[in-house]
Amino acid sequence: MKFVDLSTTIESGLPSDPVGMIPEIKYKDHKDSIEYMLSFFGTATPEDLPDGLAWALEDVTLTTHAGTHLDAPYHYHPTMNNGERAWTIDEVPLEWCYGDGVVVDFTHKPDGSAATIEDFEKEFKRLDYTLKPGDIVLVNTGASKKWGSIEYLSAGCGMGREVTLWLINQGIHVMGTDAWSWDRPLKIVGKEFDETGDKSIIWEGHFAGIEKAYCHIEKLANLDQVPATGFKFSCFPVKLKAASGGWIRAVAMIDE
Repeated sequence: MKFVDLSTTIESGLPSDPVGMIPEIKYKDHKDSIEYMLSFFGTATPEDLPDGLAWALEDVTLTTHAGTHLDAPYHYHPTMNNGERAWTIDEVPLEWCYGDGVVVDFTHKPDGSAATIEDFEKEFKRLDYTLKPGDIVLVNTGASKKWGSIEYLSAGCGMGREVTLWLINQGIHVMGTDAWSWDRPLKIVGKEFDETGDKSIIWEGHFAGIEKAYCHIEKLANLDQVPATGFKFSCFPVKLKAASGGWIRAVAMIDE
């Protein structure tokens, strides 16, 4: 079996997130941690450590939506399924996080455009594939090619309310994108709102979860390195109490 990592790497200081959400990592190497490590071991001195070196540690400051992550229904709204209390990330069924992966190729769509139901239907027809409940649909927008730059924030097409509900109605519980957001780039939507005053376009893909429960993945990578179908996909989130999202190691598993 071949394993393909579909995750981005969490790095310090990358402009691929908005200011205020950019991860910060403080590295403490084997020399930096000597005094702290020795505090656990009585009267031990550096001479008692291999080569006089201690452990390495990192202090990390980041949001639950940094790097490749799974959004829980609670991220979208306090309720789901038109009135039920929304699940937090520690309540998302694990069964949702493993299944047959399906990659749709929307790299031809312009940055900031909206994917349509017709786009998905045409792509599944091209792939000669019929969706089934439990499939995990991954959208390759091409945005991941701009990861690491500020341009990433406005890259890729997005999914709106109708498309998201359509996928949910096919029995899809988890879907994902290589773009920063499941929705169209927020700056582009914000500009359109200022021009039109149409509040229905605000975070419409996410807000679909108010009507029907679902989860989505953001900031995937390497979707061009896996076949469109015929692989298993896992996206188990870190178990954070009452959180709106959790980091995942997205992995495709392909039989060889």
